[in-house]
Amino acid sequence: MTPQHEPEHQRFTLPTTPASVLDYHVGGGRVTFTHTGVPEACQGQGLAARLVEAGLQWASAQGLKIVPACSYVHAYIQRHPEWQPFVA
Repeated sequence: MTPQHEPEHQRFTLPTTPASVLDYHVGGGRVTFTHTGVPEACQGQGLAARLVEAGLQWASAQGLKIVPACSYVHAYIQRHPEWQPFVA
């Protein structure tokens, strides 16, 4: 399952029911990740991590600084220090 980027909705999704999402806002050379959501029945399968990794890769390719407003994104970056240099 590969995350899909939906820039018109400012989110990344995975096709679960309901959809798993990583929401963001872009402005001022930064991307603020605001929410990660995975349905309860799908939790524990690494889906949130896939979404966050896709979002971080996209942000870095765009040259955007990362603002981890979502607690899951913040925790993910703490566990993966390679993303620390990209945090605003």
